[in-house]
Amino acid sequence: MTPKGTPPAGTPAGAGPSGVSRTPMKVGGGRFQAVIPFLMFGLIGLGLVVILANYIIQDRFGAPSNWYLLGGLGLILAGIVAATQYE
Repeated sequence: MTPKGTPPAGTPAGAGPSGVSRTPMKVGGGRFQAVIPFLMFGLIGLGLVVILANYIIQDRFGAPSNWYLLGGLGLILAGIVAATQYE
């Protein structure tokens, strides 16, 4: 910086005192950003269906099992992880 606080000639716009550019860069994005909400809600919904079916439809699954509960919770967790990828 010069004594008046103006950048020296030849310094790029947005550069800080060290001459390094401080302008924000767009990172990520892409064409799959529109798919993430559908994936998130789909995984959460499927997890809920598995958990509810474990307790409601006992003819097909038999007695309620902890494995179906863990599988449903895993699907819900995958939906939450997908939600963290949305920008």
